[in-house]
This record gives sequence, structure tokens and C-alpha cells, in this order.
Amino acid sequence: MAASEHVSPDSVATLESRNPATGEVIGSLPIHSRADVDARVNRAHQAAAQWGALTFAERRDQIDRFRRALAEQADELADLIHRENGKSRFEALIEVVLALNHLTHAAARAEKALAPKRVSPGLLAHHRTVVSYHPLGVIGVIGPWNYPIFTPIGSISSALAAGNAVVFKPSELTSLVGQAIVDIAAETLEVPDLVQIVTGYGETGAALAGSAVNKISFTGSTATGRKVMAAAAERLTPVLLELGGKDAMIVAADADVERAAESAVFGAFTNAGQTCISIERAYVAESVYDHFIERVAEHTRALRVASDSDIGPMTRPEQVELIQAHIRDAVERGARVLCGGPDQVKGGFITPTVLVDVKEDMRVMSEETFGPVLPIVKVRDANEGVRRANNSVYGLGSAVFGSAGVRELADGLRAGMTAINTVLAYAAVPTLPFGGVGDSGFGRIHGDEGLREFSRVKATTEERFGLPKALNLMSFGQSSDAYDNVRRLVRQLYGGGAADRVTSLLGKLRR
Repeated sequence: MAASEHVSPDSVATLESRNPATGEVIGSLPIHSRADVDARVNRAHQAAAQWGALTFAERRDQIDRFRRALAEQADELADLIHRENGKSRFEALIEVVLALNHLTHAAARAEKALAPKRVSPGLLAHHRTVVSYHPLGVIGVIGPWNYPIFTPIGSISSALAAGNAVVFKPSELTSLVGQAIVDIAAETLEVPDLVQIVTGYGETGAALAGSAVNKISFTGSTATGRKVMAAAAERLTPVLLELGGKDAMIVAADADVERAAESAVFGAFTNAGQTCISIERAYVAESVYDHFIERVAEHTRALRVASDSDIGPMTRPEQVELIQAHIRDAVERGARVLCGGPDQVKGGFITPTVLVDVKEDMRVMSEETFGPVLPIVKVRDANEGVRRANNSVYGLGSAVFGSAGVRELADGLRAGMTAINTVLAYAAVPTLPFGGVGDSGFGRIHGDEGLREFSRVKATTEERFGLPKALNLMSFGQSSDAYDNVRRLVRQLYGGGAADRVTSLLGKLRR
């Protein structure tokens, strides 16, 4: 659910940020034009040249300073996230902690992850062959409102550690958080204009996607991701897209039902369900189904719905109508409500809803709900659950609960990430890549893969010693029997006989 989904009125010169729990205006920021965006990108290219020329150690020291300054203001940041996004201060503080963890990892890991590596030269044994990684230049980061510091920092930390500058477009719903991040970066990073911000609505995001950046990292809805990709295509700018999800949870017959039920409630309702990796579908083996839904209902009814509580308000007011529509569609078509319901709404607050007797063709089972709703399906066994879970255009996160064969079940899920006997944990691990497949996007943030996403890969060959012309494949000076010589070489290297014996021997040595 991205900033670029909103369009600003022509008469508005500034955007106002409001507290979703109360509606009060808590601040305002300018709406940057295309010319403003281009000017910042131009300055970022100058900063990138300076920053990219530093050593990994020099960059690490500055990123560590940035991280320490964010940590010192953790309380202020958590309070701002609470007021602008609506999530509880505790959830907001955890988000800040996760962001700090990823900053620490990216700064410390970049030198090793991006170190040049020797690879086999194959036929060209007289060559030294190397793969190396280099900064791209300027990264445009378009962030979401649901995790306004953790998600963008995932891209910003890797981009900086890999030697790039950043121009950051936060959601218009959480731009004050974005401004706070950039202000702290400006105070602690020595290279001017290394991390800049552009604020506004969809037009500003479109301007950044179409600007002279070297890569776009976008987090948001699948529909908006397509628009970002189209805008970037005008300049052939590569994109990293972290998009929507309809994440499934599988509960096998031998699962710890209490643990699975408690985890399902957290995975579905944390941040009021406004999480791209929320559990939005649960497939439960029939032998434990009744026990599971009983425990899920009990845990759900115990949740508190209020500001700075278990379940806060929806950050985006328009989302309330979509969530109600999903619940009503399910109920009208035969689903049964265990908790909550379409009318359990007060302002931006929605009572967590658990649905059973749902069918695959209901909207709540196929479309991203992005709210506190958990539909549960009874299946014959976990394998059927995996098959049903994979019948989706999305493939972001997933979860499996069970014992025997649980890893095989996890491997069978078509998803970028899977948690076993827990939920959402992969997002908190900075060494793991984060991203999806299908309509959930492509590319990865976090981990070594995330650092390499913001790098230019280069292949280099270096001739270590020369060969006689008759043996040099990179020369026209071949003898008249060159064809026959090469043909014999092909038989020796790739045919049967001696080649097979060599292959067999190497296989035994590897074992």
C-alpha cells in the first residue's frame, strides 16, 4: 500500500500528516515537483562519487555513526511512528530496533559480501578470472507507510554500505518519519546530500521513478509496483519491487496447536494486519482443525482494540472500506464469523475478525486484505494445504507448523520466505534475503543478496601468460590442422572414455 496510490489536489502546496487515531494534523511538508526531484538526484550523483570513492571501513564508520544517532533518538522516533502511523509505541520501538539491526549488519558485512572473487577460467587456464562488485550510483527508495522506518532502512542501509547515494520518497501518510530519518542522516554522514528526501503524493513518486537514478527500490502494492516499473522503463532503470502478499500458514496434524494458534493470531493481527507478510490465509489439517479454531478465537477475543494497544487504527482510512467489503463478501457467500465481523468498526479501529467455512473463490482468500482478518480453511492434510496455498498469484512469505516432514512442506511452498513453527521471523534476520515471487515482486533486500542488489556486477579476465599461436584461441594465426586439433580436444574433454574416468574420479574425491 504505497504513497504513489494517492493523487494530490492541484491546489495543495503542502501535504498534511494526520494522526490516524484522532485525525489531528501533526505536521506538514512540501510537495516536491519533478524539477525538485531532478535537482536532488543531480546533487545525489555528486555525493555518490565522493561516497563511492571511500573504503568500506570509512563508510562503515559513518554508517555506524548514523545508526548510533538513530538509537539515541529511538524514543522520539517510536513516538513519532505511533502518532503518524497509529501502531502502538511498543510495536514502533520494535520497528526501530529492527532497523538498527539491519543497519549494523549491512555496514559490517558489506566488505566481505562485495569482495572480488576468483572463479574458474575453464578452457582459458592461462587467465585469471574475477567477479567484482561496484556501486551503482544513486538509488531511489520509495517507502511504505506500514513500516515507515524499518522497510526503507532495509534498502537505505544496503545502498549506503555498497557505496551509493539515496533519494528517499516516503509515503505521504508517514512523511514526518521519513524526514526525521533524513535529518539524522544529514547530521551524521559527512558527505553532503548523501541521503536526501522528496515528499509529496503519487506525482512525486512517479517523478523519482522516472528520474536519472541508477535503480529504484519500491515497496508497496502490486498495482503501484507496475506503474513504478513502467515509469522506470523509460530510462531502462532497473527496479527492485517488494509488493503485496496473501501469505499462507499451514498447520499439520502433528503441529503444536496452541503454539500454532497463538502464532497465527500474532501473524494475522500485528500492526492491525497492515503487514505485507501478514498471515492472510490458514490451512489446517482436519484432525486438529476444531481445536485450532477454538484456540484462535480465544486468543483473538483477548486482544485490546484502542490507540497504543494491541490493535491500533488503520493508518489509511480508505482501507477500512476494503476490509469490510472482503468480510461482507465472505459472509454473504457462506462464511461464518467466529470473532469480529463487518460491522465491528469504530472510526479507523477494526475488531480482529476470524472467518471459517471460507471458500477459495471468496475475495478474502484471493485478494490482499491488508487488515485484521484471518480466514481459516479445513484441509485433509498439510500436503493439501500446500497445494491450495500455492494456488495464488502472490508468493511473499509463508509459515508451516508441524513436526515430521515439516521442512519438506516448507520447501514445497511457492514463496520467497517461509517460517517453520513461527511466523514472520525471517524479516527480523538481517542475514536472510527478503522478497517474493510472482505478483509479490522480485529482487531482494537484506542479507548478502540485498547488498549485491545495489551493486554493479563486473566480470574481468586477465591473461597470466601467453600461449603459442597454434594454441591461442584468441588469435587468427592458427595452423592448417587447427580444426582437427580442436576436434580431438573436444573428444578428450567432453566425450567418453578418459573424460568419463576423470569425471568419476573427481566425483569420488568430492564425496
